[in-house]
Amino acid sequence: MKVAVTGTSGLLGGALVRGLLADGHQVVRLVRRRPEADDEVLWYPEVDVEALYGVDAVVHLVGETLAGRWTEHQREAIRESRIVGTRLLASALAGMSDGPRVLLCASATGFYGDRGATELTEQSPPGQGFLPEVYRATEAAAAPAERAGMRVAQLRFGVLQSLAGGGLAIVLPMFRRGMGMRAGRGSQWVSWIALSDAVRAVSHVLAAESLAGPVNVVAPNPVTNREYADTLARVLSRPRFLAMPARLVRRFFGAGLADEVLLASTRVLPERLLASGFRFEHPRLEGALQNLLLTVT
Repeated sequence: MKVAVTGTSGLLGGALVRGLLADGHQVVRLVRRRPEADDEVLWYPEVDVEALYGVDAVVHLVGETLAGRWTEHQREAIRESRIVGTRLLASALAGMSDGPRVLLCASATGFYGDRGATELTEQSPPGQGFLPEVYRATEAAAAPAERAGMRVAQLRFGVLQSLAGGGLAIVLPMFRRGMGMRAGRGSQWVSWIALSDAVRAVSHVLAAESLAGPVNVVAPNPVTNREYADTLARVLSRPRFLAMPARLVRRFFGAGLADEVLLASTRVLPERLLASGFRFEHPRLEGALQNLLLTVT
């Protein structure tokens, strides 16, 4: 299969490219700068459509980071990178007479918003707030490709677990020093997934003709924030007795990131992945963290 991928410089995109190549696929890197290699194709601000003929599928992973304080400028960057980029790519693919037949677009569990302990599947409605609005609009932006007859899947990723980036890489130094802590009360649910399983899940969806529409890319056993902190401390053989009150989480990270990500509770299950036969290598957090940290602690 020949697969075009956006966001290849990111954590997930880079890992996906390596995984696809290892499995014997051809990869075209869709870039937002002047192409510098034979396997690179410009897609933003204008899609080089001619270069995409012969490509079987496109995986769209670009999105402005959620880290940092959500100023109005940052909120607009978060919106535009997801909504405008997805619409641009989907419209270009829809206009091709014999182009790729599959489009996978990155969404996230932020689609569901802060929902307490409610178990959420792909059938659950979107939540309320900035991120649910962004992800709902992002998923809708792929409609041109869907109307053109492409198989379109919206990949709602959980929190990626990797030493190379993401939330784990940020908190790991503090936990190694015995200064790990939970955020707020710690009762909020965290829907996570090992990076290696996320890559395998994308490949699975690429091959599974039955998977279109929303697909939750999360491990089957979400945990509370308290459980996450305690498990990481236990794997590292370090204490975990600290807690950061919600007011301090908001002060240090900004109210937007704090309330819609760090303190929000989203208990998401991978119902469609499991029903389609996908098997997780790391279904439980402790095993996933041990796999990542066993040789480096």
